Amino acid sequence: MRLDKYLKVSRIIKRRTVANEACDGGRVTVNGKVAKPGVELKVGDELEIRFGANSVRYRVLSLNEHAMKADAAGMYEIIS
Repeated sequence: MRLDKYLKVSRIIKRRTVANEACDGGRVTVNGKVAKPGVELKVGDELEIRFGANSVRYRVLSLNEHAMKADAAGMYEIIS
């Protein structure tokens, strides 16, 4: 699944255009490397997203094409 779509479906970022902007701005890394919106994610990948001065790390647990709001939080695990 594409990184920008994953961020939207998992509700880490609410809109896909905002996810694209975050990736293009170099604020998202996948496994320690700056990632473009089209990077293909796999289960077990680690994401790091910088929101201003804060940084949050996530581990991908599942890749669902569609997720209900209640199920979205189960798609990732917050590492730090």
